[in-house]
Amino acid sequence: MVPMQLLSFDDQIFQISINMNYDLIVIGSGPGGYVAAIRAAQLGLKTAIIEKESLGGICLNWGCIPTKALLKSAQVFEYINHAEEYGLKVNQAEVDFKTVVKRSRDVAEGMSKGIQFLMKKNKIDVIMGTAKIKTGGKVQVLGADGSNQELTAKHTILATGGRSRELPNLKQDGKKVIGYRQAMVLPEQPKSLVVVGSGAIGVEFAYFYNSIGTQVTIVEYLDNIVPVEDEEISKQLLRSFKKAGITIMTGANVESVDTSGKGCKVQVKTATGVETLECDIVLSAVGVTPNIENIGLEEVGVKTDKGRVLVDDFYQTNIPGVYAIGDIVKGQALAHVASAEGIICVEKIAGHHPEPLNYNNIPGCTYCSPEIASVGYTEKAAKEAGYEIKVGKFPFSASGKASAAGAKDGFVKVIFDAKYGEFLGAHLIGANVTEMIAEVVVARKLETTGMDIVKAVHPHPTMSEAIMEAAADAYGEVIHL
Repeated sequence: MVPMQLLSFDDQIFQISINMNYDLIVIGSGPGGYVAAIRAAQLGLKTAIIEKESLGGICLNWGCIPTKALLKSAQVFEYINHAEEYGLKVNQAEVDFKTVVKRSRDVAEGMSKGIQFLMKKNKIDVIMGTAKIKTGGKVQVLGADGSNQELTAKHTILATGGRSRELPNLKQDGKKVIGYRQAMVLPEQPKSLVVVGSGAIGVEFAYFYNSIGTQVTIVEYLDNIVPVEDEEISKQLLRSFKKAGITIMTGANVESVDTSGKGCKVQVKTATGVETLECDIVLSAVGVTPNIENIGLEEVGVKTDKGRVLVDDFYQTNIPGVYAIGDIVKGQALAHVASAEGIICVEKIAGHHPEPLNYNNIPGCTYCSPEIASVGYTEKAAKEAGYEIKVGKFPFSASGKASAAGAKDGFVKVIFDAKYGEFLGAHLIGANVTEMIAEVVVARKLETTGMDIVKAVHPHPTMSEAIMEAAADAYGEVIHL
């Protein structure tokens, strides 16, 4: 008799036959897991995916997608408040915070339904529950209703993702000291917010809340905000954020948070002493922690190092038939990285010959305003790697499209190897630059040289022609500077 699993989507009950034996079981349905499952199904593998919460994982439900919906609301609000600069008169706008949050959740819910459709379309069995790997290719699944079933598979991919990292002196209570999940669904807009950490999560929420009227302070332990970015990008964002009214403290460390009163008292140690910041809410945005606990790694003997699963170039662990992708392995904790890893892993399982992923050609995007996008070497890293380099820059203040759009803040910076013209890296800050960085990723993948970019005709007027202009600047041929 074939066991049956009852799944509830949109208040409808679907009865799905669960085949206990699979070619592939994927644990986790984030952008790594669900993409891996779909690619496996396309390649003819009998596939199941196990999810304990919501299809789409953190990215779709509590990360990439809903945050971009919040940021769009903030951007629209800013447009309205600056309408007169475009020759338009608009009555004073107000933020309906609860409706802004609801729109974000509705967007996430709609995307999750899309993943449900893709699972059905590709005939992937969806099993809701908490999974744990066992020896011999077995996977135990505990349902929320207390059910317990055991599945088997030739191959199992762990794609369990990550969660908000907690610091010992910054424990999250979910109310006054919060992580990114709570930051998306606060019951009311805080009047003041301290953001600890200035990576992508920190600066995106800082921009969002500042734009809708919250008094925001960023506390960053290192000397530069967005510290993984090129230093010139960091300095430009610092100027833009200060101009927008955000207070920024770098080289600063949060020592403690007192939540005993109505709000929070944050003790911050700086080079000049200890300061006390008072605020309604503290957002801890100091990175993510991989979810590797209680999934059977120790029992099966899967090796880990510094909280991440050790894998080869095709994501197999030291245990044959067990693989890991996404935030739980070494590499950038980004949705598109997890997706690429999942596809490579599955294609290798299916007997194809995929290339290992080049982690130095992964684009990073930050969706505050101005946006940041980068790939490859920073100027400092290129020099440290021993390259003799050519650097070109083109400011958006010299761009006709940027001027027409009223978005002149920022620039494009490109870095080439002086000897061979190799495209070493690019660093962009400005409006819509996250939509422009793919050109550089493809160019680097195809081993395009700097002069190839210069001689490739870019459309005018566009923001993207700034990449061509920056490349021309590196070779002394820039026209519009």
